[in-house]
Amino acid sequence: MNVTRHEIGTAVAALFFSLGAGPALSAGDPSHDMRALRMQEKQRTNIYKAWFPDLPTARKAAITFHANLLEAEYDKGYLVLELERDEIGTLVRFGFRVEAAPEYVQMRDDFLNQIEQAAQARQPGAASTESTSVGIQSIPNYSCYETVEETFAAAQAFATNFPALASWVDVGDSWQKSRGLGGYDMRVLKLTNSATAGSKPKLFINSAIHAREYTTAPLVLEFARWLVNGYGSNADATWIMDHHEVHLLLQANPDGRKKAEGGLSWRKNTNTAYCGATSNNRGADLNRNFTFGWNVTGGQGSSGNACDATYRGPTAGSEPEVQALQAYVRSIFPDRRGPNQSDAAPADTSGIHLDIHSYSQLVLWPWGTTSTPAPNGTALQTLGRRFAWFNNYTPQQSIGLYPTDGTSDGVSYGELGVAAYTFELGTSFFQSCSTYNGTIKPNNLPALIYAAKVVRAPYQTPSGPDITTVALGNDASGAGVTAGTPVTLSASATDTRFNNSNGTEATQSINAAEAYIDVPPWASGATPIPLAASDGSFNSPTESLSGTLNTTGLPLGKHVVYVRARDASGQFGPVTAQFLVITSVAPPQNNETEPNDSRAAANPVTSPKTMNGTMGSSSDNDYFVVDLPAGRSLLSRLAPNATSDYDLYVYDAAGTLLGRSELGTGAVDQVTVSNGGSSTVKRYVRVRYYSGGTGATNGKYTLQLSW
Repeated sequence: MNVTRHEIGTAVAALFFSLGAGPALSAGDPSHDMRALRMQEKQRTNIYKAWFPDLPTARKAAITFHANLLEAEYDKGYLVLELERDEIGTLVRFGFRVEAAPEYVQMRDDFLNQIEQAAQARQPGAASTESTSVGIQSIPNYSCYETVEETFAAAQAFATNFPALASWVDVGDSWQKSRGLGGYDMRVLKLTNSATAGSKPKLFINSAIHAREYTTAPLVLEFARWLVNGYGSNADATWIMDHHEVHLLLQANPDGRKKAEGGLSWRKNTNTAYCGATSNNRGADLNRNFTFGWNVTGGQGSSGNACDATYRGPTAGSEPEVQALQAYVRSIFPDRRGPNQSDAAPADTSGIHLDIHSYSQLVLWPWGTTSTPAPNGTALQTLGRRFAWFNNYTPQQSIGLYPTDGTSDGVSYGELGVAAYTFELGTSFFQSCSTYNGTIKPNNLPALIYAAKVVRAPYQTPSGPDITTVALGNDASGAGVTAGTPVTLSASATDTRFNNSNGTEATQSINAAEAYIDVPPWASGATPIPLAASDGSFNSPTESLSGTLNTTGLPLGKHVVYVRARDASGQFGPVTAQFLVITSVAPPQNNETEPNDSRAAANPVTSPKTMNGTMGSSSDNDYFVVDLPAGRSLLSRLAPNATSDYDLYVYDAAGTLLGRSELGTGAVDQVTVSNGGSSTVKRYVRVRYYSGGTGATNGKYTLQLSW
């Protein structure tokens, strides 16, 4: 049964919406059946709307009361929270107006009733206990989110199919496994090209440490797919895997995650020693159990009550999941920070730790224990504003209305000096797949990629400019060129990509740019190739770049071209890469013939080749026609110059649009269409001017057609 939910942050409803969910129990744990736990959920009626006085206060409250938060309706002026009387009093003192929210209680009960009915329908004669098996293997109505088992299977497949790029490392046990109650190994997916030697900077990401936060582990798994599947086909994924390491603890709380997969609002681990063995309030909050800064805020930043959502555990680092995470972080990062709270890590410290949570649309950095900025606070703020440019979240220090303590950034930044951040994704715990696929994944994946780019020097590189596009002429990244052919390079650089919603980051003019072939700028033997400002002068925070690559002597095959820019502060930003292909045979090329501004006047292309074309004016359209044989696919690849935006369309003989690509300035558009019939068909390829250069000098493009 599918239930349509209004995306309200969907929290209260969505938290309990997993229709038909199977058991969330591990083998050997038959007493804690899901039916009883869902009954406990229905006994909670202390759910309120808290109308906030202003947005900054609301965002701080979302940090302090994150364990209570059920929905964040920033646009409507309120938060929905589960609150005790003293917590209501705290919010009132900060200017909140609090009122009961019976509609959310009813919504939750309706969903839990539907879940229970579906579970009983599948288990006739077993109303009290759904099962004692490991649990569901997919999440009903949330097909975009992998279960623990599906996550582990995907990671194992990377290690099995790409052993030179991926390994699946056992780093410890979950609480249930440590007690012989089923449970899971704690595993890290390590991604790097093992064939490239040398010490490599490391990006460590953990996700789903709070079980009910659905979007977190799938996003990080998608990042793994981007890296592994992009190796050899995406130049940035390739150089990151060659020269950096990425370590992913995808399921940091697998026992608790199984409870959440069954529809429960489960945050903590499942330790039965805390709050009673049959309580759905049991367990420790793993993100209050870390050793550094544990219980240092006098009870403000965590709770000593075992039944509270932020229960810190009886001692620092008491939980096996935290022990495994801490030990692994200490094993991959050296200690670069002194023993005092005010000791800064050296500016050249490498490494980044990201802890991926939901929700509240925030990018956070230390300290959370005090309002005093961290000793590396300025650099942390700069990188945080870079991350927030991609996902459009609010960047801020991680202290809320009150401090938090015992959090995951303690081991990485507090102990070791590694740049550490928390992402709070989206607007609800059980976020709808449409929102996850439509905004959360596409907006946050680039932020993770950026982290992998700057991990070599995260306290320095983010203050330098970004390379946003790189394009090579003569289709040198596609069909390729013969050695000795001069290749034009066009690129764009900007120093402006910061989120300034919570303070403004300084920007400078670009004052230099350079390219490298095969050897990146940080490596021994790197040779810079100077690039020029396309307008003749470096005098702006955003610049178009141009240069020529000498390919003489390059061996056959695929090469990596690295491009970076420097701003007036003297800081280089991260590199962006493009492939350069050297071939033994010059690919066939032809020039377009005008007029060809309609399907009737289309230039015929009788064999696979690259067409050299020109956008003569802002109203120009160029058409080409291909006779596509049965069973073949036509690949059309349009490469404009870096300052222009030309669009690509493919039509059938009747003029019906079959495919399009409209990516933007400097981007390479690509469309593939297939002929699934039994006879040859005509396919018309159209290149349309959208913006940028025109004419013989600035209006050039290449169109690669292959089938």
